[in-house]
Amino acid sequence: MNSFFNNLGIDISFIIIALGILVLILLVLVVILFVQVKQLNTRYKKFMKGKNGEELEQVIYERFGELDIMQKIATQHALELKNLKRQFRSSFSKVGMIKYDAFKEMGGTLSFALALLTDRNSGFILNCMHSREGCYTYVKEIINGESYIALSEEEKEALKNAINMKDPLAE
Repeated sequence: MNSFFNNLGIDISFIIIALGILVLILLVLVVILFVQVKQLNTRYKKFMKGKNGEELEQVIYERFGELDIMQKIATQHALELKNLKRQFRSSFSKVGMIKYDAFKEMGGTLSFALALLTDRNSGFILNCMHSREGCYTYVKEIINGESYIALSEEEKEALKNAINMKDPLAE
């Protein structure tokens, strides 16, 4: 056999050294695998502690049942949230208010313009003007951020403040 390797020009000592290195590498891999199997076996025993196969299967079925219930609840909550958002769209979610002295005679800012708008910028402006003779209240309809009736400067400012108010549904 030695003549076979000699004919190939290979020294037999190199083959023996290469095989020795290969055996050492395989021995190290076997030790690593034994350690991993021992760790896995320890974790498995800890997982199965106090449970036989039937009990574990029952626990798994119970957890799947709980997951089904939670999925039904999550679906129901999503539907309720969708309905609440739809209802919220028609409620007043934007507000703008300006206080002012309407007739410059009262010595205070008792008059105000109040804009109440939906998220689509529709609603109304309530303008309440106080004077010595009494209080005058006007309501002006707002559709898509615009009034078809002329607005006072205070009403325009209240409308602008309401329109520029951050949409709470956008978050």
